[in-house]
Amino acid sequence: MSIVVNLDVMMAKRKISLNELSEKVDITLSNLSILKTGKAKAVRFTTLEAICKALDCQPGDILEFVDD
Repeated sequence: MSIVVNLDVMMAKRKISLNELSEKVDITLSNLSILKTGKAKAVRFTTLEAICKALDCQPGDILEFVDD
């Protein structure tokens, strides 16, 4: 079982760059990159909320549960 991060998909749909999202969400580029690549071990709800607000989406658009 794993959680898949589809942040790159939502960013492409919204035509927003990593730098632009980083500025809107007020998160470092490196931390956002770690989240985007799926290497993050955790994400704060406040960060998830800010990303959803910036991308005009729901948490389920970014996070997906995959049963291996």
